[in-house]
Amino acid sequence: MIKIGRNDACPCGSGRKFKRCCLGKPAEINKGPAVRKSLQDYLKDEIDNIQLAAMAGQSVVRELGVFILWSSTNGEAWLFEVSEMDAVQLAADRQRLEISIEARPEAIEVNWSHTFAVEGKQVVLTSYGTKEREVCTQCPAPAIMAAVKRIKRKYSVEMLESVHLKEAGD
Repeated sequence: MIKIGRNDACPCGSGRKFKRCCLGKPAEINKGPAVRKSLQDYLKDEIDNIQLAAMAGQSVVRELGVFILWSSTNGEAWLFEVSEMDAVQLAADRQRLEISIEARPEAIEVNWSHTFAVEGKQVVLTSYGTKEREVCTQCPAPAIMAAVKRIKRKYSVEMLESVHLKEAGD
């Protein structure tokens, strides 16, 4: 689950920091006019765009906060989250895959299926369910590695650690 930081851009789209805009306001005020988008809406839009790119066979890499979204020419697409190195597949063989995203006030919950790791010059995916590891051959590894480095430079270790809300069993 992802938490909006006080110093992050406000998800209402105002361009101001969350702490100086909608933090502490009732949820109905946070929604603002229809033109303003929530962080969840931005993420869903980017997921839709990356799925369309995969369906068209386009190689695309995008960053959105701590997220990296990418598609490949063979029609594969994934969403990576850098703070916990989580991953979920968005498209395979130029076909959209459904993923579960739930929003709560100040948080987005994604049902992650894998973790990813940058090992040498490769990206390795590990399934949460089977623990199987595979080298991501279609992954644009240099672009992913550069994006991971940019995100880790942009956000402090403390901020990256605070992105995930702890569940009762954690």
